[in-house]
Amino acid sequence: MRFRRRSDEASCREVSRVLQAYLDGQVDELSARRVTRHLDACRRCGLEAEVYVRIKEAVGRMDGDVPSLPLARLRDFARRLAEEGPQASEPPA
Repeated sequence: MRFRRRSDEASCREVSRVLQAYLDGQVDELSARRVTRHLDACRRCGLEAEVYVRIKEAVGRMDGDVPSLPLARLRDFARRLAEEGPQASEPPA
């Protein structure tokens, strides 16, 4: 997955588009370096990445099937983060 711009600096929007693939190790080396630099420099995007990592870790620790209601809430939260960016805040209660 490559960025559209050729600049060394990735924008928040660009990082948001590739963040899941980056966290899953599914981006090329150049993109990974650009995302890493951006996450180190941008507090909001770094926090967004941390939220995704914690969600993945929590789901990974669960035994058996994930209950459907919490899974639906996590999917909705992930969708809103992808569409709205870090300002999507917390998942609905």
